[in-house]
Amino acid sequence: MSKSIVIIDYCSGNHFSVQKKLDRLGYNAVSTNDPQVIQQADKIILPGVGHFGKAMKNLAHLNLIELLNKEALEHGKPILGICLGMQLMASHSEEGNSQGLNWIQGTVNRILVKDTLKFKVPHTGWNQVNFIKKSKFIHDIPNRSEFYFVHAYHLICNDEADVLGYSNYEAKFVSAVQRKNIFGVQFHPEKSHDIGLQMIKNFVEL
Repeated sequence: MSKSIVIIDYCSGNHFSVQKKLDRLGYNAVSTNDPQVIQQADKIILPGVGHFGKAMKNLAHLNLIELLNKEALEHGKPILGICLGMQLMASHSEEGNSQGLNWIQGTVNRILVKDTLKFKVPHTGWNQVNFIKKSKFIHDIPNRSEFYFVHAYHLICNDEADVLGYSNYEAKFVSAVQRKNIFGVQFHPEKSHDIGLQMIKNFVEL
């Protein structure tokens, strides 16, 4: 049975590059903010590049917050947040001093580094992810695999049970989360070559 995947288009994401990768894998994916289409989907992807506060305003303007809450929390539909999309799942962000979806309790803070010559912000480039628990989401992905990052903010989880993986950029930071049907990654699997494709496939096949 074919999977129906919706990529949320909230005018603040890299949804086209995510859709391109899903098309390459042969999945039925569509970028949309149409509530009816979102309700009919088997899986939801919340991509993201941009400003946290503006993104939340866009979701509110499109009347998607209540719908996403219902699909993720009440219906238990698998949902994947990518980069900003993962951060939006948090309770609050310093960026725009904005409330988030509060699916993963925690805050999103700007990356602070001491050695500004060695560690530039935004954190841009390839970095390893140390997965700390088992999950079907990371099937066939070796621990400490490298993924591509572009971000100036990071999520601090209140409950370590929500953390799926950590990375290091002068200091340890959360780079992957999982709470039941809710998944999030700080990196961009759609820009992470074959290992990223494997992760996208794992999510669709959950």
